[in-house]
Amino acid sequence: MTTNTAASTSTSTSTSTTMRAAAFTAYGPAEVLRPMDLPVPEPGPGEVRVRVRAAGVMPFDIGLREGVIRPPGAVFPVVPGNEFAGTVDAIGSGVMGFGPGDPVLGFSLLGSYAQYVVVPEENLVAKPDEMEWTVAGGFSGNAQGAHLALSAMRVGPGDTVLINAAAGGLGTLAVQLAKAWGATTVIGTASEANHDHLRALGAIPVTYGEGLEARVRAIAPQGVDAALDGAGAEALRASAAVSRHADRVITMVATEEARRLGLPELTGTRTAARLAEMTGLYAKGALRVHIRGEYALERAADAQREVERGHGRGKVVLTWAAP
Repeated sequence: MTTNTAASTSTSTSTSTTMRAAAFTAYGPAEVLRPMDLPVPEPGPGEVRVRVRAAGVMPFDIGLREGVIRPPGAVFPVVPGNEFAGTVDAIGSGVMGFGPGDPVLGFSLLGSYAQYVVVPEENLVAKPDEMEWTVAGGFSGNAQGAHLALSAMRVGPGDTVLINAAAGGLGTLAVQLAKAWGATTVIGTASEANHDHLRALGAIPVTYGEGLEARVRAIAPQGVDAALDGAGAEALRASAAVSRHADRVITMVATEEARRLGLPELTGTRTAARLAEMTGLYAKGALRVHIRGEYALERAADAQREVERGHGRGKVVLTWAAP
């Protein structure tokens, strides 16, 4: 990481004023997301421009494209993407922790499906040397989501933890984080095709769907200490039934059902400190990330279709060539 005390913006060697991005000008199905040329964004005070090497594809991005999620200030053309990795290209005044050329990963609300993204300095951390670009580009969202959820569940040494949708991008990190934080037993739900994958991560796999409560109790007759749901209302009900502590059951998707059951709502925000803790665990070998799909920027619509199909193992990312 480079310390830079410049008072003014440091520009890149590129003189281009336009960039390629995947964006949409109307809400709708995946077809509305298409490649286009847009102006290169300029960093303001306290901001950093990153030349993106890879960006993750998240369910949030799909909700945005469909119009289900409409952040304040989002105007057409909208560039989705809320996690990315790349090299610092330019900095705004007051930026002290990063300089041009630094490899970083970070998070944003919008804008990562592009050659360049501008974010506040506090949205970035240094990319570990051990982390490949594809992994780094799709790391922040699920890593921070798992950290946020397991923190709320108060996962710690000796716990028995249930993770639903354990083979997905967030689920695989949640399994590994629970183990890293000392959980003795981690039970993960997934299709049978992903059971060996979960065993390799240190989880005891069970098949999701009808009868889940009985299958979990066969492994943990006294119930589980904490449970994370990433599958939906049915899995959440089963999780609540087998949990010994209702205040340690968290859902990432079935918020209405959680309210009906009187379960806590997950709150909190993404932070660089949270992300840095997770990248530190990755650098130590405590976390692994499986990339199940890698698409060029021009195929962003196909990448979102793959995420929409669900039940896949690991992450889907967009990548483009190094400058």
